[in-house]
Amino acid sequence: MKISTIVSVAAATAALVSTGLSANYSNLVEQGYRWISVDGPYGCPSQDDLQQITKNRGDLEELQMVEQLRAYYIVRGALVHVVKEDATSGLTQIQIPGISSELWTRASFLSKRPIVDAYGVIETPETSGLIQTATTGIGTSQSDANPAPSASPGATEMPTPSMAATPAASPAPNANPVRHRRHLH
Repeated sequence: MKISTIVSVAAATAALVSTGLSANYSNLVEQGYRWISVDGPYGCPSQDDLQQITKNRGDLEELQMVEQLRAYYIVRGALVHVVKEDATSGLTQIQIPGISSELWTRASFLSKRPIVDAYGVIETPETSGLIQTATTGIGTSQSDANPAPSASPGATEMPTPSMAATPAASPAPNANPVRHRRHLH
């Protein structure tokens, strides 16, 4: 085969795959999902606190606001659900898995294009914890019929601010909690 033919086939395959993937992600965007594009304490229960933390970026003030649960760390690549957009202020109210209250962040901190998270994964509603899944008992899972995101039944608000920096439900690649040891007798 000629190199030009191989390159053409590879380019066509890449175009088809990327078109298929973007179509799936565009459906998520239409449903109100966005990916976080920054790392930092930029998720706040009140608009005033968000304005304060984004204008006065001092480490001491950020630490105090996080300790008082007036600011939560949002993590690049995490998927969130948009609850309300305030175009005049440029702020957006979002729902994050693992945090029971809705938070405000800047619209500029949200992306309509998928962003890879810290584990190298593009989160979806099912993998992020925004949509509950139920096991059917036969080894398959079935998405909850309610398309609106909600926290999983066991999820509660994060008890300490330091835990807010941990992605809620991103799977670690090749994570195996059970380790087998060979015992010599």
